[in-house]
Amino acid sequence: MHRLEEALESAAPGRERRWRDEVMSGLVVLGEATAQEAENADRPDSLLSDIAHDQPRLRNRVRGIRTQYQQLHERIEGLERELRQPQDAAPDFSDLRQRLTWVLTALRHVRARESDLIYEAYYDAFKADLS
Repeated sequence: MHRLEEALESAAPGRERRWRDEVMSGLVVLGEATAQEAENADRPDSLLSDIAHDQPRLRNRVRGIRTQYQQLHERIEGLERELRQPQDAAPDFSDLRQRLTWVLTALRHVRARESDLIYEAYYDAFKADLS
């Protein structure tokens, strides 16, 4: 995430190719990480699977988190494809920055939801806070 943010914040006009390459590099790393996260979330031996199995009232939230990870991964793949397309004109930097910032914000949101779910499941199971 930090690598992509750095690339997005760098100057683009006059260095379009380099800017796009840096953004693409950060996006590829983020895409790999979200693919792995989505895959891990769906594994039958994952923490999310344990929560869904052991605490049925939390199943819908587990399903929502899994769905959000998958949607984010698909969105990142779509942006990667878009950036790989040959472009005759300079890309709309402002638009790309805004769309990628949305993806980063959505990723932070789903990670926070996952953390909340894990802490809630822990508290429900053990009636104690994590230290």
